Amino acid sequence: MLTSHHNNAKGSPTALLDDVTRPAPPDPTAHDDPTAHDDPAAHDDPADSRSGGHVLVVGAPGPRLERLTRTLRSTGHEVSQAPPGEVERRMGQAQPDAIVALDEQGVHEARDARGLDVIREVRTVPAGRALPLLMVTARPEPAGVADMLHHGADDCIPEASDPVELSARIAAKLRRVPVPVENLLRDPRTGLYSHPHFLDELDRELQRPGAARHGGVLAVVGVAEMAALEARLGQRVRREVAERLAGVAERLGSFCDRLGWDEDGRLLMLLPGVDEETARRGLEKFAATVAGTKFIVADENVRLTPAIGWLPLTGCADGNRATGQARDAVQEALRHRDLRPVRYAPWMRGTPHRHRRPPFRALIRPALSALSPLLVLLLGVAVPFVLYQQAYELGFDLGSGMYWVVVAGLVLSALLIVLECLFSLDAVARPETPGAPYPPASAVIAAYLPNEAATIVETVESFLRLDYPAELEIVLAYNTPHPLPVEDTLRRIADRDPRLVLLPVAGSTSKAQNVNAAVTRVRGEFVGIFDADHHPAPSSFRDAWHWLSNGHDVVQGHCVIRNGDSSRVAKLVAVEFEAIYAVSHPGRTRLYGFGVFGGSNGFWRTDLLARTRMHGSMLTEDIDSTLRALGEGARFAVDRTLISRELAPTTLKALWNQRSRWAQGWLQVSLKHLWRGLRSPVFTERQKLGLFVLLGWREVQPWLTLQILPILLYSAWKAGGLQRLDWAVPVCVLAMLFTMAAGPVQALFAWRLAVPELRGRGPWFWSYLFVSTFFYSHFKNMVARQAHLKEALGDRQWRVTPRAAVAKAVARR
Repeated sequence: MLTSHHNNAKGSPTALLDDVTRPAPPDPTAHDDPTAHDDPAAHDDPADSRSGGHVLVVGAPGPRLERLTRTLRSTGHEVSQAPPGEVERRMGQAQPDAIVALDEQGVHEARDARGLDVIREVRTVPAGRALPLLMVTARPEPAGVADMLHHGADDCIPEASDPVELSARIAAKLRRVPVPVENLLRDPRTGLYSHPHFLDELDRELQRPGAARHGGVLAVVGVAEMAALEARLGQRVRREVAERLAGVAERLGSFCDRLGWDEDGRLLMLLPGVDEETARRGLEKFAATVAGTKFIVADENVRLTPAIGWLPLTGCADGNRATGQARDAVQEALRHRDLRPVRYAPWMRGTPHRHRRPPFRALIRPALSALSPLLVLLLGVAVPFVLYQQAYELGFDLGSGMYWVVVAGLVLSALLIVLECLFSLDAVARPETPGAPYPPASAVIAAYLPNEAATIVETVESFLRLDYPAELEIVLAYNTPHPLPVEDTLRRIADRDPRLVLLPVAGSTSKAQNVNAAVTRVRGEFVGIFDADHHPAPSSFRDAWHWLSNGHDVVQGHCVIRNGDSSRVAKLVAVEFEAIYAVSHPGRTRLYGFGVFGGSNGFWRTDLLARTRMHGSMLTEDIDSTLRALGEGARFAVDRTLISRELAPTTLKALWNQRSRWAQGWLQVSLKHLWRGLRSPVFTERQKLGLFVLLGWREVQPWLTLQILPILLYSAWKAGGLQRLDWAVPVCVLAMLFTMAAGPVQALFAWRLAVPELRGRGPWFWSYLFVSTFFYSHFKNMVARQAHLKEALGDRQWRVTPRAAVAKAVARR
């Protein structure tokens, strides 16, 4: 508040600290009013009026303090005094209505009683935090006044001001008592409970009798981008971010009962009377809505990544402790940035577990993993054989029935492969023209630099050669356990070409975390996601926009192997990728009415990717994100002409590790999404059939094919020996021929639809036909069965496909 100096009629100031006991000058008009003495009010002494309230005057003893005291009393206030250092004691004796303090700076230089010290002392006393505090200063320089107001004074008035002005200011403060924002029940701007009052509400909820409290959840919402926003825009963003989050919660209706915020900008949510599953679904919906919304914060358009930690109120006794535990869960959610609410667990607090024995499963898991091939034979061969044998002893020929089930299953698998091949011939073509002008676009390259260091520079240079008619940024989102020399090279490239944005993701341990960190950073309307070994075709982004601008939300391209000459394994994978991306993906999309995102060379609308994210707990986070996006009604397209070239594993061990992760990841997705998808009203009947084949039948088929062995053993046991079996049953022979023909048919279609550079490698396709028929199909079934056991044992270790050796092999070409 600005203060002013008033001049009296004679031009000299009437000072607050003047001696107010001097006689007043005679009034020349006093005798002109014969009724002046008839008014009793005219004889009242202002000093006798106590309507101004009790004022505590704080200052060092001396003439200034006494004059200020007399001034206040003359204007109708009850006054008590307190020297600096005695404020709390005097307030304990009599609670004042307001405090007026002397700023001694510049008056008593030897004293340590400056105005700021007095302000600090008053505001430290609990009862003094909400009292009006006016400072009287001899030196009202603007900087000094601003400093005192900033540190907690409510007003600052010069000594040369009129006593009437001081009285009016005190009266104004008493009518509108100033209260610190944190002491208000609700924030005046956001309407949210302040942190202390939210804790009060939480404690009241926890103190309710158990019979009256049914369920209930406490949630705390942080924002992954808060530190960056605050560094760029200042602390004001804390309040604004909390306000934006609260607005989303309120738009979602009755999802949350009470909302508050803390000093770090986190949103506090109290959900009484809500069961855990309902609360979790509500929090998931809230997170997806926040992530899919562009907010204006400090006049900037930003995307926010909510990190939600929560815990049930059951078992909570203290609100402060409960919010601390929820904040620990927020820190865990911040690591992943995948929008999933994280339920608090004691390990998140880093509590040491001394003398705690490891669980029994953890002790036996290594042994069971080592014996997994024997376990597969035991579960897939020995157990069924004994079951068939014992059923036969009881009079049930279960083995013969299973024989026809296996034959039908093999024929069905072959038929599905042939159908995909036929439908791939008439795959939907890419729209010839875009449906809208080319918008800004972004490429996200996810990399684990120690493994990708040998290839990443070449990859970045290939992206900088892309031909796109609008703005294109290339975001390299990477994690590394320690600094690497290649980072200096990348920084020099970024200095040379501003389109390259380096985004190190601290604490990341997965590709999913790298993509999630990048999705709020990108500026493009759509995003292309790539692994660190991919070299997309120059026109990739231009062609992808043709799909996205004509009604699709995601388009998956064609991944082509570029190091097929490196080894026999690489040649095998090169042809297999043609069978997958040129035949199976387009054929399945047309057959069942939906496509899938394969993890790389896929293009997403940014808003869809922002609210879908990648879940790092899934070994195939790409398929998981596909099913979650499809469940929202997103449209996926597959384009085999949208080419990106990548590196294949070059050894059988590397291929085994890669395919084991894929198989286990598909199993995780099947367990999570199959039943949910079959019940979802979003999918058509045709799409549900495709989901059953893609997620259900693919998991059953490896074990079904293994039943050939126990059925053969059972048939030999029942017939009295292998030599007594009739191997020439026409139906069996035809079924076997049809089943074996599926591999050559797929290889033929793969050659027919392959990219020109591979179609000229005829021997590769002949080799694939032979190896796939007699070895590789069984290899993939073995991998799938092993992956099922690993998932059952809880072994979800991610084994990185090595790139260094591959890069050297490519460089030698």
